[in-house]
Amino acid sequence: MSEKFDIPFKSKVVPAVLEEGARIRFRCHKEISCFNACCRNADITLTPYDVIRLKQRLGLGSAEVLREHSLPFEMDNHGLPGIKMKTSDSGACLFMREGEGCSVYEDRPTACRYYPIAMLAMKPSDEPTERHAYSLVREAHCKGHEESAEQTVEEYRRAQGVAEYDEINRDFYQLILKKKSTGPAVGRPSETSLQLFFMACYDIDRFKTFALSPSFRASYKLDPSVFEQIEIDDTFALQFSMAFLKQVLFGEKTIAEQEGAWEKRVAERKEIWELRRQAEIARAEQKKEELMREVES
Repeated sequence: MSEKFDIPFKSKVVPAVLEEGARIRFRCHKEISCFNACCRNADITLTPYDVIRLKQRLGLGSAEVLREHSLPFEMDNHGLPGIKMKTSDSGACLFMREGEGCSVYEDRPTACRYYPIAMLAMKPSDEPTERHAYSLVREAHCKGHEESAEQTVEEYRRAQGVAEYDEINRDFYQLILKKKSTGPAVGRPSETSLQLFFMACYDIDRFKTFALSPSFRASYKLDPSVFEQIEIDDTFALQFSMAFLKQVLFGEKTIAEQEGAWEKRVAERKEIWELRRQAEIARAEQKKEELMREVES
């Protein structure tokens, strides 16, 4: 079974799994004494849809968001790339405004929306689909748990707007769980696969350029309207990129290919590898000749 707690900052507290239908007491507001405390020691893992929302909110390209507001990290011991939100030297969120709170509140990341709820994603080995459960994080500094407001987990999720985020990120969560459930036998993916994963998940502008290229169009049998949607709609492009990754990484045939496209790609790759091999041989021979000349002189 694979699982993951989405806890938005460095915490030694182990979340307690909530029973189905459980009610929680929690409310955060500007007048509370701990306001912004969780933002001062932020450790936010960003999802693909988080990047899109920040990109649109800040009016930046996805590459700029990644460069200015994220840091890479490895999600597993095979180097699967993830990103965390960049913070100040003291660990504070760059979007925090003292006394005012989050400056991108309407487009804040998924983990921030969930807090103090943590989402637990599980993929039992004997079941075809993943399960989601929830838990409550009680940090000593957080006074929100002492507020009188009471609600169910689902009521809290609706109020925080996480349903939309979870729906759009669902395929991403499935990819992560699928990768984890394959176990250590599969081994580390190739560097090309890791770069493709990073681009398709986080750098949506670069993926769109890739998907709209003549070579991509020649490889996949898609209606022209699909390419039009990819070009104008970041969210649609993200959902398409997830389907593409499932096909490329796990062989799920979700996108129809042009006849002979696979064979053509294999032949092209063989040709490239052969050219590289010949170039390596030529360099080795040249180096050998240079050494011989040095010895003779």
